[in-house]
Amino acid sequence: MASLTEVSPMIGDDKAAHLSSSGKPPRDLSVMRHCNSTAWLIDSEGDERCGPEGDNTTFQPVFRSGSWSDKGPKRSMEDEFICVDDLTEHIESSSSTGAFYGVFDGHGGIDAASFTKTNILKLVTQDKHFPSNTKKATRSAFVKTDHALADAPSLDKSSGTTALTALILDKTMLIANAGDSRAVLGKRGRAIELSKDHKPNCTSEKLRIEKLGGVIYDGYLNGQLSVARALGDWHIKGTKGSLCPLSCEPELEEIVLTEEDEFLIMGCDGLWDVMSSQCAVTMVRRELMQHNDPERCSQALVKEALQRNSCDNLTVVVVCFSKDPPPRIEIPKSHKRRSISAEGLDLLKGVLNDL
Repeated sequence: MASLTEVSPMIGDDKAAHLSSSGKPPRDLSVMRHCNSTAWLIDSEGDERCGPEGDNTTFQPVFRSGSWSDKGPKRSMEDEFICVDDLTEHIESSSSTGAFYGVFDGHGGIDAASFTKTNILKLVTQDKHFPSNTKKATRSAFVKTDHALADAPSLDKSSGTTALTALILDKTMLIANAGDSRAVLGKRGRAIELSKDHKPNCTSEKLRIEKLGGVIYDGYLNGQLSVARALGDWHIKGTKGSLCPLSCEPELEEIVLTEEDEFLIMGCDGLWDVMSSQCAVTMVRRELMQHNDPERCSQALVKEALQRNSCDNLTVVVVCFSKDPPPRIEIPKSHKRRSISAEGLDLLKGVLNDL
């Protein structure tokens, strides 16, 4: 196992529930969700499922990224992120182009988020399954990081973090998520969610939690945590190897990028609590068409979230897949009057296609 780098313990705000005098934690806010992916998908065995017919494009993505963070109204900053536009220095004897990105939303202090940022990429690329089976390598890296957080003597055992990563090799992008951060693909103006928010009251998470003996109290796992999956939080998980409702297992989504895939937005829940996926994609696309700078796009999203009174730390990463700005979408002229915007019509078509 690769040697891991520890970080100095720090104390800060957390994502755990702070009980009021009535004994009830604050109610969690629901998040609006949007359409599912129509990009080429790959199943758990790695076989291609249906994709666009006749798409034999020679498209080769070019990776460039920008990020922005703000502690918002919180007393301290507990988010971390990583942006690697060129993976060649991290991959031995490989001719593949690649990139790696991550957003880590810490709670109970910054220890877990900082440790994960420092070690997660190393654990992925040095796994025995990498690069032949990136899914196994990524799952293994999440579990190893989680266990290392339990073993590191200098780290606060009550510190935890969500983890959202994007690993890209050539044109294949693997999204791994444990927690309530979110990855959204911008596909010719449409928002394609590539991760699921792991909230305790989400149906699938609720069933998993209750099967393992956990309870959900007013939207909080065991009345303590507002996420159903996270790395760290060993004061909740107990001992290694024991069954615990709080899982470190990431959910994976793998797609093959095409020319229509313009950019990826990765953000912590501080963004998505106040903004829909489609709104974020529309904003980023408009910004890129104006100045083609992913960092300024990230800053614009954070600024907008603050204006919408986000009550959390904010971290956003925008990854572009081309050196050029998105092309203008030509909308066919129609003699019929419409009562819905072109953007809304495109979104509606995507939703109906996914039913």
